[in-house]
Amino acid sequence: MSLIKNFCFFFLFSCYANAADLYKFDPNHTNINWSVSHFGFSNVSGKFIAAEEKIIGKILIDEANPKNSSIEVEVKIDALSTGISKFDNHLKSADFFDIEKFPTATFISKSVVLKDKNRAEVFGDLTLCGVTKSVALEVKMNKIGTGLMTQRKTIGFSATAKIKRSQFGMLFGLPGVSDEVKLQIEAEIILLDDAQKKLLDR
Repeated sequence: MSLIKNFCFFFLFSCYANAADLYKFDPNHTNINWSVSHFGFSNVSGKFIAAEEKIIGKILIDEANPKNSSIEVEVKIDALSTGISKFDNHLKSADFFDIEKFPTATFISKSVVLKDKNRAEVFGDLTLCGVTKSVALEVKMNKIGTGLMTQRKTIGFSATAKIKRSQFGMLFGLPGVSDEVKLQIEAEIILLDDAQKKLLDR
């Protein structure tokens, strides 16, 4: 968890203590979906699943001043799943993610630009395969309310982004397998109490 202590969809803030609330990802309702064109015949897709702490992070939300919001997240690449084990193993190999060398990816937000009361563009640094590049997320806040099972304040987000895999050293299959990767992120975040905040910072 030391990486989580050091960082900062989908929203960590800079002015903090009294202004922002600290949240964590709900592992049962968070995933990162991706898709690429396969020689123009179809769009191949998969996802990273948050269960078993495969997607971890902390999010600071300042509802009074949302532009101060920011996020830190770490994704364990072995959370990747396409539903085809042979394909999963190839994606985890040195041809693509090379998880022996680079077992995690991280995103650290740098700024939030509001578009309207429910939409924002989140700019940050994505580190993947040891390479860091700037990425923009188009984020929509779906709902704020009380989670049925947790009975805690919950916020739901959807986000999209596009990245070029070649920028992160993934050259296998180009250009037949597209360079552009489309990301679709669905996340629910849960408000932490004081005891949970202390655990998160360990």
